[in-house]
Amino acid sequence: MAVARAQEGDESAFAVAYRMVQPGLVGYLRGLVGDDAEDVASDAWLEIARDLGRFSGDGAGFRGWTAAIARRRAMDHLRRQKGRPRSTACEQDAQNLPRQHSTHDEVLESISTEYALRLVHGLPRDQAEAVLLRVVVGLDEPAAARVMGKRPRAVRTAGCRGLKRLARRLGVADVTHEVPRTLGESI
Repeated sequence: MAVARAQEGDESAFAVAYRMVQPGLVGYLRGLVGDDAEDVASDAWLEIARDLGRFSGDGAGFRGWTAAIARRRAMDHLRRQKGRPRSTACEQDAQNLPRQHSTHDEVLESISTEYALRLVHGLPRDQAEAVLLRVVVGLDEPAAARVMGKRPRAVRTAGCRGLKRLARRLGVADVTHEVPRTLGESI
Protein backbone atom coordinates (compact mmCIF):
# COMPACT_ATOMS: atom_id res chain seq x y z
CA MET A 1 0.00 0.00 0.00
CA ALA A 2 1.38 3.36 -1.06
CA VAL A 3 0.22 5.19 2.07
CA ALA A 4 2.13 2.85 4.40
CA ARG A 5 5.27 3.27 2.32
CA ALA A 6 4.75 7.06 2.27
CA GLN A 7 4.51 7.05 6.06
CA GLU A 8 7.93 5.40 6.10
CA GLY A 9 9.33 8.30 4.06
CA ASP A 10 9.03 6.91 0.52
CA GLU A 11 8.48 10.04 -1.59
CA SER A 12 7.50 8.11 -4.72
CA ALA A 13 4.81 6.28 -2.72
CA PHE A 14 3.48 9.64 -1.49
CA ALA A 15 3.37 10.80 -5.11
CA VAL A 16 1.32 7.71 -6.04
CA ALA A 17 -1.15 8.35 -3.20
CA TYR A 18 -1.36 12.02 -4.20
CA ARG A 19 -2.06 11.22 -7.87
CA MET A 20 -4.79 8.77 -6.92
CA VAL A 21 -6.55 11.10 -4.46
CA GLN A 22 -5.98 14.60 -5.87
CA PRO A 23 -8.39 14.57 -8.86
CA GLY A 24 -11.35 13.53 -6.73
CA LEU A 25 -10.35 15.85 -3.92
CA VAL A 26 -10.17 18.85 -6.28
CA GLY A 27 -13.54 17.90 -7.80
CA TYR A 28 -15.05 17.77 -4.31
CA LEU A 29 -13.49 21.10 -3.36
CA ARG A 30 -14.78 22.72 -6.57
CA GLY A 31 -18.26 21.91 -5.35
CA LEU A 32 -17.52 23.63 -2.04
CA VAL A 33 -15.33 26.63 -2.92
CA GLY A 34 -15.56 26.99 -6.71
CA ASP A 35 -12.53 28.48 -8.41
CA ASP A 36 -10.45 28.44 -5.23
CA ALA A 37 -10.38 24.62 -5.15
CA GLU A 38 -6.73 24.30 -6.18
CA ASP A 39 -5.58 26.75 -3.49
CA VAL A 40 -7.62 25.00 -0.80
CA ALA A 41 -6.33 21.61 -1.98
CA SER A 42 -2.76 22.90 -1.65
CA ASP A 43 -3.44 23.95 1.94
CA ALA A 44 -5.01 20.56 2.63
CA TRP A 45 -2.01 18.69 1.19
CA LEU A 46 0.34 20.65 3.44
CA GLU A 47 -1.63 19.43 6.45
CA ILE A 48 -1.90 15.89 5.02
CA ALA A 49 1.86 15.69 4.51
CA ARG A 50 2.54 17.12 7.95
CA ASP A 51 0.17 14.71 9.73
CA LEU A 52 0.68 11.62 7.58
CA GLY A 53 2.43 9.80 10.42
CA ARG A 54 -0.74 10.05 12.52
CA PHE A 55 -2.95 8.36 9.92
CA SER A 56 -3.85 4.72 10.41
CA GLY A 57 -6.05 2.75 8.06
CA ASP A 58 -6.37 1.47 4.52
CA GLY A 59 -6.72 3.21 1.14
CA ALA A 60 -10.41 3.98 1.58
CA GLY A 61 -9.67 5.34 5.04
CA PHE A 62 -6.94 7.53 3.59
CA ARG A 63 -9.34 8.91 0.99
CA GLY A 64 -11.82 9.76 3.76
CA TRP A 65 -9.12 11.23 5.99
CA THR A 66 -7.88 13.50 3.18
CA ALA A 67 -11.47 14.55 2.34
CA ALA A 68 -12.09 15.49 5.98
CA ILE A 69 -8.95 17.62 6.05
CA ALA A 70 -9.88 19.25 2.73
CA ARG A 71 -13.39 19.97 4.02
CA ARG A 72 -12.01 21.71 7.11
CA ARG A 73 -9.71 23.81 4.93
CA ALA A 74 -12.67 24.63 2.64
CA MET A 75 -14.86 25.72 5.56
CA ASP A 76 -12.01 27.89 6.89
CA HIS A 77 -11.63 29.39 3.42
CA LEU A 78 -15.37 30.12 3.16
CA ARG A 79 -15.35 31.79 6.58
CA ARG A 80 -12.45 34.00 5.48
CA GLN A 81 -14.20 34.80 2.20
CA LYS A 82 -17.53 35.69 3.84
CA GLY A 83 -18.69 38.99 2.48
CA ARG A 84 -16.78 38.55 -0.76
CA PRO A 85 -18.67 37.23 -3.78
CA ARG A 86 -18.15 33.50 -4.25
CA SER A 87 -17.29 32.35 -7.71
CA THR A 88 -19.77 29.90 -9.15
CA ALA A 89 -17.98 29.10 -12.40
CA CYS A 90 -16.56 25.60 -12.59
CA GLU A 91 -13.19 24.96 -14.19
CA GLN A 92 -11.81 21.90 -15.82
CA ASP A 93 -10.20 19.59 -13.25
CA ALA A 94 -6.43 19.87 -13.44
CA GLN A 95 -5.27 16.30 -13.67
CA ASN A 96 -1.58 16.17 -14.39
CA LEU A 97 -1.81 12.49 -15.08
CA PRO A 98 -0.54 11.19 -18.40
CA ARG A 99 -3.38 10.20 -20.73
CA GLN A 100 -3.58 8.16 -23.85
CA HIS A 101 -6.67 9.90 -25.22
CA SER A 102 -6.85 12.02 -28.31
CA THR A 103 -7.22 15.77 -28.00
CA HIS A 104 -10.83 15.34 -29.12
CA ASP A 105 -11.49 12.88 -26.26
CA GLU A 106 -9.82 15.16 -23.74
CA VAL A 107 -11.91 18.15 -24.85
CA LEU A 108 -15.12 16.13 -24.62
CA GLU A 109 -14.13 14.84 -21.17
CA SER A 110 -13.31 18.32 -19.87
CA ILE A 111 -16.60 19.73 -21.18
CA SER A 112 -18.46 16.83 -19.58
CA THR A 113 -16.64 17.31 -16.27
CA GLU A 114 -17.28 21.06 -16.26
CA TYR A 115 -20.96 20.54 -17.10
CA ALA A 116 -21.38 17.84 -14.44
CA LEU A 117 -19.75 20.00 -11.76
CA ARG A 118 -21.98 22.93 -12.73
CA LEU A 119 -25.04 20.71 -12.36
CA VAL A 120 -23.88 19.39 -8.98
CA HIS A 121 -23.07 22.93 -7.83
CA GLY A 122 -26.75 23.82 -8.41
CA LEU A 123 -27.92 21.25 -5.85
CA PRO A 124 -28.67 22.14 -2.22
CA ARG A 125 -25.37 22.12 -0.31
CA ASP A 126 -25.86 18.84 1.60
CA GLN A 127 -26.95 17.01 -1.55
CA ALA A 128 -24.07 18.41 -3.59
CA GLU A 129 -21.55 17.48 -0.92
CA ALA A 130 -22.96 13.96 -0.55
CA VAL A 131 -22.85 13.39 -4.32
CA LEU A 132 -19.31 14.79 -4.58
CA LEU A 133 -17.99 12.70 -1.69
CA ARG A 134 -19.65 9.49 -2.88
CA VAL A 135 -19.19 9.79 -6.66
CA VAL A 136 -16.21 12.08 -7.21
CA VAL A 137 -14.06 11.25 -4.17
CA GLY A 138 -15.31 7.64 -4.05
CA LEU A 139 -16.09 7.37 -0.35
CA ASP A 140 -18.53 4.84 1.07
CA GLU A 141 -21.47 6.08 3.16
CA PRO A 142 -19.81 5.77 6.59
CA ALA A 143 -16.68 7.61 5.42
CA ALA A 144 -18.70 10.35 3.71
CA ALA A 145 -20.81 10.65 6.87
CA ARG A 146 -17.69 11.15 9.00
CA VAL A 147 -16.44 13.86 6.65
CA MET A 148 -19.80 15.67 6.66
CA GLY A 149 -20.43 15.15 10.38
CA LYS A 150 -23.72 13.36 9.65
CA ARG A 151 -25.17 9.88 10.00
CA PRO A 152 -24.65 7.46 7.08
CA ARG A 153 -28.40 7.30 6.43
CA ALA A 154 -28.53 11.11 6.11
CA VAL A 155 -25.69 10.99 3.59
CA ARG A 156 -27.43 8.19 1.65
CA THR A 157 -30.67 10.19 1.61
CA ALA A 158 -28.94 13.42 0.54
CA GLY A 159 -26.98 11.58 -2.17
CA CYS A 160 -30.07 9.84 -3.53
CA ARG A 161 -32.07 13.07 -3.52
CA GLY A 162 -29.24 14.88 -5.26
CA LEU A 163 -28.89 12.20 -7.93
CA LYS A 164 -32.65 12.13 -8.49
CA ARG A 165 -32.70 15.91 -8.82
CA LEU A 166 -29.83 15.74 -11.32
CA ALA A 167 -31.64 13.00 -13.25
CA ARG A 168 -34.80 15.13 -13.47
CA ARG A 169 -32.75 18.08 -14.75
CA LEU A 170 -31.24 15.81 -17.39
CA GLY A 171 -34.57 14.20 -18.26
CA VAL A 172 -33.40 10.73 -17.23
CA ALA A 173 -36.01 8.23 -16.04
CA ASP A 174 -35.66 5.12 -13.87
CA VAL A 175 -33.00 6.38 -11.51
CA THR A 176 -31.77 3.71 -9.10
CA HIS A 177 -31.46 4.38 -5.38
CA GLU A 178 -27.82 3.33 -5.37
CA VAL A 179 -25.07 5.92 -5.51
CA PRO A 180 -22.52 4.75 -8.09
CA ARG A 181 -19.32 3.32 -6.67
CA THR A 182 -16.18 4.70 -8.25
CA LEU A 183 -12.49 4.85 -7.65
CA GLY A 184 -12.19 1.28 -6.41
CA GLU A 185 -8.43 1.18 -6.83
CA SER A 186 -6.28 0.64 -3.77
CA ILE A 187 -4.05 3.44 -2.61
